Amino acid sequence: MGLIAYLDSIKARDPAPRSRWEVLLYPGVLALGLHRVAHALFGLRLFFLARFINHLSRFLTAIDIHPGARIGRNFFIDHGFTVIGETAEIGDNVTIYQCVTLGGTSPDNGVAGKRHPTISDGAIVGSGAQVLGPVTVGARARIGANAVVTRDVAAGAVMVGIPARPVPVEAETYQRAFVPYGTPCREMSEASMTRFDALERELAALRAELARATGEQERDRA
Repeated sequence: MGLIAYLDSIKARDPAPRSRWEVLLYPGVLALGLHRVAHALFGLRLFFLARFINHLSRFLTAIDIHPGARIGRNFFIDHGFTVIGETAEIGDNVTIYQCVTLGGTSPDNGVAGKRHPTISDGAIVGSGAQVLGPVTVGARARIGANAVVTRDVAAGAVMVGIPARPVPVEAETYQRAFVPYGTPCREMSEASMTRFDALERELAALRAELARATGEQERDRA
């Protein structure tokens, strides 16, 4: 049965629920169900009714999915406060965590067109991430927490930072079917430490330059 398979796909990605009944109470499940209705109305050009369902869903779940967005099978939004734009396209078995935006770019040339991201099958978008514009996130790619993606992401890549950049991962981690929150903690920690070390070196160089300049000024006054 389609609903049971969908609920089981969520249980496979989230260890918290003890039963399918609990999964039915998830805001992401309700938001997706209401979106299916709104999207059907949108396709029939019943835009007001589609928007009404959209606003009802946002009120009940704190998840805003535009009725025009196209979403595949087994889509899972873990927690809420997520925004998905009108021309977004989401493949099968995609997981999105809280506070994610699949946002659009402003068409300054007056042409609407494709403004929002395409998220391919099996991708994971970590909490707080922002994927902006008509970019494509490749299959099984992982977007780390709070990353800002403005360019296409290769299939299987792990992206961290602002702006998001790829980081290497160990083979056994890459081959895993699912990684909670999108990015292994070790890779996130190593990327953060690398950036921290670079900032430390830059700060030390600035301090040395300041000390040198201060010494020259004191010698000039003497």
